[in-house]
Amino acid sequence: MSERQGSGAMSGNRKPAGQDDSKAAPEEDFADIDMKAPETEKAAVAIQSQFRKFQSKKKQEVKS
Repeated sequence: MSERQGSGAMSGNRKPAGQDDSKAAPEEDFADIDMKAPETEKAAVAIQSQFRKFQSKKKQEVKS
């Protein structure tokens, strides 16, 4: 099994209370991405499919 460095709740990295990510991170510009392009829609479906598989696998591991 491959080992990856996790982030957030998975690895236990927590920020002290009062720190807000929205203030620190600048807004990203997605203006150059055509959200209605067929390629974009296919990519979104593929990403969602993989995420659902991950969630399903994660849920099964919790039951075991």
